[in-house]
Amino acid sequence: MTQPETSHLLHTTVSDAPVRVTAIDLLRAVTMVLMIFVNDLWSLTAIPAWLEHVPQGVDGIGLADTVFPAFLFIVGMSLPYAVDARRKKGSSDRALVGHVISRSVALLVMGVFLVNGESINEAATGLQRVVWNTLSCLSFILIWNAYPKTWPAWAASLGKVTGIGCLLVLAFVYRGGDAELSRFETHWWGILGLIGWSYLAAALVTVFAHDQLPVLILAWVGFALLSMADHAGLLPDLVRTIPGAISGGTLVGLTMGGVVAATLFRRYHSQADINRMTLIFLLISAGLIALSVYTRPFWGLSKLGATPAWLFLCSAFTLLAFTAIYWLADVGKKARWFTLIKPAGTDTLLCYLLPYFAYAFTTVLAIHLPDGLLIGGVGLLKSLLFAILCAWVTGRLNKAGIRLKL
Repeated sequence: MTQPETSHLLHTTVSDAPVRVTAIDLLRAVTMVLMIFVNDLWSLTAIPAWLEHVPQGVDGIGLADTVFPAFLFIVGMSLPYAVDARRKKGSSDRALVGHVISRSVALLVMGVFLVNGESINEAATGLQRVVWNTLSCLSFILIWNAYPKTWPAWAASLGKVTGIGCLLVLAFVYRGGDAELSRFETHWWGILGLIGWSYLAAALVTVFAHDQLPVLILAWVGFALLSMADHAGLLPDLVRTIPGAISGGTLVGLTMGGVVAATLFRRYHSQADINRMTLIFLLISAGLIALSVYTRPFWGLSKLGATPAWLFLCSAFTLLAFTAIYWLADVGKKARWFTLIKPAGTDTLLCYLLPYFAYAFTTVLAIHLPDGLLIGGVGLLKSLLFAILCAWVTGRLNKAGIRLKL
């Protein structure tokens, strides 16, 4: 088996908030399981086309095209809680900005390493692609693991230094391309990098907005308009010098949508006005779907094109999913139904990295599943069980002292 491209992809880590909203964690867990599931579809044949990504330039959407935007939306939903939690601990705006930048840089670093793995020249580098990715992911874990307090300080420091050293060596020996070799470089930042840029912009807005809902809504409107202006070719060259994940408007618009939704949720939840909150969320979702329908004729509906219609439709889908899970888990007290996959929602980054290890293991040991397990419905069941297994293993690793936190 070979690993899927990361372009088919993530939320980052567990929220900093001491009081967690079960529905957000569970929505994140469901999304992570779906992420691993759709990323494993490359290994199957004879499966429904609607499950997969719609090709570049095609007007349409598949299940796989809704997962990444859901992650961005959930990143935004976690932000008001994370910022509020740090403020309650005494963090100033300057300290919050520093924390936001450090998390963004971590995601950009991880994204760049995994992207370089996609175009690696194995012969020139002296490493198989799966080995490169595995060493990169292992280094991420060593650097950003939340080492148990029972561990001696020198052990945690040694782990971090080892991880940093490994990444530096990997970057030095890397060679990519075929006819013309290239050195280690940024390329397109990768999925984790796109999340990093989107998180940076949305988090900075959240910090300086100081929980003012009108400011947050205006920010969302601004990024939505930026998305439309970008696709209409109206952006000046100066704006285009900003990383595309921000200047394009769409990805940050998804994240800011989550910030606005979470801010509304906190207000209605504190007032115990759940029914009104649900009605508001349903109306917002209907409005977003209407915007998607309205803008689709202009620029199409495309994940790879990051079109405004995709922004609006996927925001609506995720908000509706959150509302449904909230009623099921928080109001209906059925959170136990998600117990098996819950670790994917509380340590999402670790869960995201696990398939890299699994694909490396099967490749190096030349393990091949029977063809009968890779076709149609049976193959889909295999991929779903694989995704659930990754969530379960994440929980086991957490209990063993491996828990990623940026």
